[in-house]
Amino acid sequence: MPSLDALKPRAWTVSALCRAVADTLDAQFNPVTVRGEISGFSRAASGHCYFSIKDDTGQIRCAMFRRAASLMDFVPRDGELVEVRGRLSVYEARGDLQLVVESMARAGQGALFEQFLRLKAKLEAEGLFDPAHKRALPAQPRAIGVVTSLGAAAWHDVVTALQRRVPHIPVLMAPALVQGAGAAATLVQALQNMAAFTAEDNPLSPPVDVILLVRGGGSIEDLWAFNDENLARCIAQSPVPLICGVGHETDFTIADFVADVRAPTPTAAAEMAATDQRVGLEALSVLEHRLTRGLLRQQDRQAQQLDSLAARLGVGLMRQQERHAQRLSAMATRLSRPQALLGQHRQWLDRLAHRLQAGVQGAFTQHDHQLDRLNDRLNFHRGQQVQQSAQRLERAALRLASVDPHRVLERGYAWLSDEAGQALTHAAQFQPGQAVRATLADGDVRLSVKS
Repeated sequence: MPSLDALKPRAWTVSALCRAVADTLDAQFNPVTVRGEISGFSRAASGHCYFSIKDDTGQIRCAMFRRAASLMDFVPRDGELVEVRGRLSVYEARGDLQLVVESMARAGQGALFEQFLRLKAKLEAEGLFDPAHKRALPAQPRAIGVVTSLGAAAWHDVVTALQRRVPHIPVLMAPALVQGAGAAATLVQALQNMAAFTAEDNPLSPPVDVILLVRGGGSIEDLWAFNDENLARCIAQSPVPLICGVGHETDFTIADFVADVRAPTPTAAAEMAATDQRVGLEALSVLEHRLTRGLLRQQDRQAQQLDSLAARLGVGLMRQQERHAQRLSAMATRLSRPQALLGQHRQWLDRLAHRLQAGVQGAFTQHDHQLDRLNDRLNFHRGQQVQQSAQRLERAALRLASVDPHRVLERGYAWLSDEAGQALTHAAQFQPGQAVRATLADGDVRLSVKS
């Protein structure tokens, strides 16, 4: 009879079992040709390519080494239908079944890519991509809306960029799923919710003037929610300009074509949303300098006009005095005739002298009054110019003060940071017992996290 040890099943080592399975696969199937869609394609720095090939119900991990990859005459894309030829093996480090691809050829467009092209052609024919429908972005929006996943890296990137460039502008967030079944419906709902805050009489003031629809990169399956027809139509009906920053620079979705502006990344979308506050401050400084120079030039011109009027008035008085002196000299010459004429003209001369004195005095008085009126008018106009310039400067200062970050804090907001001064914007950043500093409108408050 066989011993008990002989009846026990063989105990394999893991590596020996993997090699045995690999040998069986090699004997039964290799070489093998497989037809399916590419998914998750990536090329490593070494030149090796890694991806999966799949159909409706299954998928196989694939590896294509640099030598074989260099022989391809096209750049593979996620969603493309291809035929690959290679050898089935087991990757012993993980015990995974993998196909080592030796050659790849196109077999037509993949199902997802075909759906993408059909929807793109349909919406383009309806005019949803027409550049004439694209709206310009506001230079300084009163508030910015963001639609993305609350836990996505895209949300953190957008908030970081906006805090750096425009910390005075409020940011409203409408959370949504950005991947998987049902994600498109939540994106549509989030956009509709955000649209309610674009109205002038919305419960949260100020109104949203631009919306960012953002998500990080991924495969065509990961980004498929942004190729939804309902989402595209919702974007087209947005009451304010919408920036789409989905994926990386090489990724394109239907949402990119419908949006008013397409950004290559979420961070770029945030940078497009508003002009950096430093640009506005520099422009305000230039305007202040121009107003000051204009006011000084106006004062100089008015002073020159006053000097010119005073000079002309003085010359006129001197000429009038000279004419009167000449007439007196002529009369004196006539009066130097024989003594018989002296008595005849004495009374007439007295009357003429009296009239002359009164005329000269009246002329001086009239010119004094005219000079006073001119001086009053000059002072009045100068005061108006100064007052108008001061009012323009005050309005500019009020506009600058309206974008002061402290105004946001005075409306009940607070800025949370840790002991190192780093911003705390996510619940995951807080730990029990952690010391937190809350910056309010009138000072700082030290807090401690309980749970």
